Amino acid sequence: MGKFDGKVAVVTGAGRMRGIGRSAALAFAREGAQVTVSGTGRDPQTFPQDEQDAGWKDVDSVAQEINRLGVEALPLVADVTRSDQVQAMVDRTVDLFGRIDFLVNNASAPRMAAWANFEDLTEEAWRHVLDVKVTGAFLCTQAVTRVMMRQGWGGSIVNVISVEAKISRPTDLAYATASGALYTFTTKAGRALAPHGIRVNGVSPGTTDTSRNDALYGYPRSQEWAARVESIPIGRAGTPEEIGDFIAWLCSKEAEFIVGQCIEIDGGQAT
Repeated sequence: MGKFDGKVAVVTGAGRMRGIGRSAALAFAREGAQVTVSGTGRDPQTFPQDEQDAGWKDVDSVAQEINRLGVEALPLVADVTRSDQVQAMVDRTVDLFGRIDFLVNNASAPRMAAWANFEDLTEEAWRHVLDVKVTGAFLCTQAVTRVMMRQGWGGSIVNVISVEAKISRPTDLAYATASGALYTFTTKAGRALAPHGIRVNGVSPGTTDTSRNDALYGYPRSQEWAARVESIPIGRAGTPEEIGDFIAWLCSKEAEFIVGQCIEIDGGQAT
């Protein structure tokens, strides 16, 4: 018997084989939750080599893993910057599962989407990064919150932020700014929704060994990765599994007095 038996989670940005979204979705499923897993519908030709070698099928592969755990999954392609697609994702979840208890806002633009010197950063790249990470979280949170309010028994929402909000590199301005905005959104939404029994919190991962970092550090990893890891006080990178497991724990009864917090999981990186 799992702690989330009979409950339903929605996880965005959940299609990568080496990703926090997949790990969070599996963590919910292992505790009995049914899970909607959404992604952008990536072109398979852009998949990392290990995904191609494994015959990976993005959110469909994650859904298959969840099914093998004995619970149902709904794989969806959705652009979180589009309110109509977000609403369709929420509606399909409720139509299939009858409820929503948890939301994980994990969707984010590619790591190099706006990687540029300040003077070279384009308006298009700036807007794209902020739209996905901040506007996407707002749209998903609002749509799911309306369902939770109608249900009347509360719920839990977790935003995946980043320690880049605190340790930003000069070429990472847009992503760091989006992370800082999501930090503020988390604290304010946490205060606004707590009276409805809806807890909003955030996790702020440090350098984590996911495929999002391939564009920066290669795969297999480069010497730059080794130097980055060496700078982390605990002496290693994070794993998507430990971030995903913590996200699920934040949604549990054991964490029900935690509201509006942005918790850094970074091995001391931002300390």
